[in-house]
Amino acid sequence: MTILGLRTAIYHVADLARAKQWYSRAFGVEPYFDEPFYVGFNIGGYELGLDPNTEGVKPGPGGVVAYWGVPDAAQAVEQFTRAGATLTSPVQDVGEGIKVATVADPFGNLIGLIENPHFSTT
Repeated sequence: MTILGLRTAIYHVADLARAKQWYSRAFGVEPYFDEPFYVGFNIGGYELGLDPNTEGVKPGPGGVVAYWGVPDAAQAVEQFTRAGATLTSPVQDVGEGIKVATVADPFGNLIGLIENPHFSTT
């Protein structure tokens, strides 16, 4: 399995509406994906995501998860857990063919894995 590169950074926010307004103003772009459960911005070909789910991940320092592109999320989870990572969020289909999962490395850092057919596989 190949890691395709960094794709997404997700910020956990307690007030999604306020965060959406702030990030739109700060980056000068409107979201390309805007749902009550997630807001996504295309920033120079990378995704900046806002996630209102703060269960298990608190906003603020340490509240960002970087998502690495993979061709197959389930296979990536298997590879990372075999290497000693702990599954913290199983593979979930979040819509439009996008699948995400989160694992923790042996040092407690969260690693996001994203299978996104809308991004190049190279």
